[in-house]
Amino acid sequence: MKIDFVSDIVCPWCAIGLSALEQAIERVGPSVPVSLHFQPFELNPDMPPEGQDIGEHLAQKYGLRPEQVAANREMIRQRGRSVGFTFHMDQRSRIVNTFDAHRLLYWAGSQGDEAQHRLTKALFVAYFTEGQDPSDAAVLLRVVQAVGLDAQQARDILHSEAYASEVRQRQRFYARQGLRAVPGVILNDRCLIQGAQPVEVFEQALRQVAATQ
Repeated sequence: MKIDFVSDIVCPWCAIGLSALEQAIERVGPSVPVSLHFQPFELNPDMPPEGQDIGEHLAQKYGLRPEQVAANREMIRQRGRSVGFTFHMDQRSRIVNTFDAHRLLYWAGSQGDEAQHRLTKALFVAYFTEGQDPSDAAVLLRVVQAVGLDAQQARDILHSEAYASEVRQRQRFYARQGLRAVPGVILNDRCLIQGAQPVEVFEQALRQVAATQ
């Protein structure tokens, strides 16, 4: 089964959704072999290089008050804990530009599904658990190296426009499909599951689609 996971690495619900999907895949087991591909989506494509304070950003974008931001952060922590993902977000957190990270993820995909999967998970951890800045080239290169990919190749990509057009093309494709929020999980190019659903929801969808293959 082909699974496309459309996401952004600064989307907390994407980190939660991926952990839930991974557990669902484990539950269905080898009877439903899957190939998992990660597709780019930018929550804030116009975000400047310096980023923005997360509280300020949420107030501007969604009109949330500080107490609502705090409540939302706690809900995310709890949902993350339920699927084994650790969030260490605080008031100093910043929303950053993720286009370079998506270029590296596209490149990682050319190295194989597993390489792209490892890099995606490591970027989620770097941002949400360790508080690192995934718009910083030094951070990206450390993460690339940590998951066993070629740091020199990654450095060359970051110093060029490599994969920029490919990433934008994929973003336009999913925008034309009507995807406006992430995560979006697409099974066999035809079944869309939106949002960070519980493990049971993903498991049921995997079994249902597999039964119709």
